[in-house]
Amino acid sequence: MTPVRKRFTVEEFHRMAQAGLLGEDNRVELLEGEVWELSPIGSRHAAAVRRLRRLFTPLEMEGACLIAVQDPVRLSPFSEPQPDLALLRPQPDLYQEEHPGPQDILLLVEVAEASLAYDLAVKAPLYARHGVLELWVLDLEGKRLHAFRSPSPEGYREVQTLSPGNHLAPAAFPSFFLPVAELLG
Repeated sequence: MTPVRKRFTVEEFHRMAQAGLLGEDNRVELLEGEVWELSPIGSRHAAAVRRLRRLFTPLEMEGACLIAVQDPVRLSPFSEPQPDLALLRPQPDLYQEEHPGPQDILLLVEVAEASLAYDLAVKAPLYARHGVLELWVLDLEGKRLHAFRSPSPEGYREVQTLSPGNHLAPAAFPSFFLPVAELLG
């Protein structure tokens, strides 16, 4: 007999949470129908997310984007990850009716303190398959920024690894250059 794997939909995932099967303190996300447990948020990780929020705030203040911090994005009926930071297309209702989808995402940023392998091997290909235009993975341990652009079903076609001496601007905001050193803290 061959074991059968059950893929959960986003709706089933939400019902599990509402039924108490996934407690409020559980840090989990749904990727391709599988529930993945997230690493605890360390102090360096939390500080990096706050720093990112502060650095991108001028874009939000101009009305150029909305900033979402550790909020879900719905990539498909089977995937609802919670990236550390997302720059989203402005929407008057602030995505009150439904979570943003790939078409709404201008930039995703994942902060890797203990999750670099997961972010690079699992989440980056997932985001590329679903057409997320740009992903940055901030590697706190390695003091590098991995930048991914040009998504395809096989992965991102453009990948850069930048060190603290470099600068980078999101593709959606080409004149908004940020020093990698400042992103890393």
